[in-house]
Amino acid sequence: MKAQNLPYADQRPFHFGFSLGLNFMDLALTPSMLPCGPNGEVLQARVSSLMPGFSVGVIGEARLNRYFSVRTHPTFHFGQRTISYKPDGSTKEDPVAYKTDVISMPIMVPFYLKYTAEREWNGRPYILLGGGVSFDVGRDRERYVILNTFDYFLEIGVGCEIYFSFFKLAPELKFALGFNNVLTPLSKRPELNDPAVHFYTNAIDRLTSRLLTLSFNFE
Repeated sequence: MKAQNLPYADQRPFHFGFSLGLNFMDLALTPSMLPCGPNGEVLQARVSSLMPGFSVGVIGEARLNRYFSVRTHPTFHFGQRTISYKPDGSTKEDPVAYKTDVISMPIMVPFYLKYTAEREWNGRPYILLGGGVSFDVGRDRERYVILNTFDYFLEIGVGCEIYFSFFKLAPELKFALGFNNVLTPLSKRPELNDPAVHFYTNAIDRLTSRLLTLSFNFE
């Protein structure tokens, strides 16, 4: 019978790695329903499309016992969403009146508690739960809607470690839920001095972040 790959890999007290992946950034949007449109109309704002982005990160893990470990996975993400605006009362079939792109480049620093099931030959599934902080380093202040630099989030994920001869590959799917209102108000944007574009921000009351990440971890 062929021997298992890396039979003692899970007995190391510490190990490190890196990850590459794809992400889909979303925003939970609460419209303000204020009469702030260019003609004094109320505008319905919503996230109308998501663009896939990329993610790259580093991994550090400390073993607690046979099944549990603590883990950190600082990751740089790049992604984009589009917010569209329609006059209040519009239907889905009515054309979009205005739209703007929201680009983010957050560095997310999470800490997890990881539970890993028994190894079955060269595979071992796991789940993880944790949270952390996020710092957006890609804010373009010339855009009509930008997000605050700081956020904090809760994250849950699942994955499966696959053992090869010289490394472990772990496909991993995670969902992160932000808690801060990350909309930057006009009072903090003196550079946006054209009142004709203020409705892009004024039509929104609250934005909270959402992030789905599919990563491939090499450890």
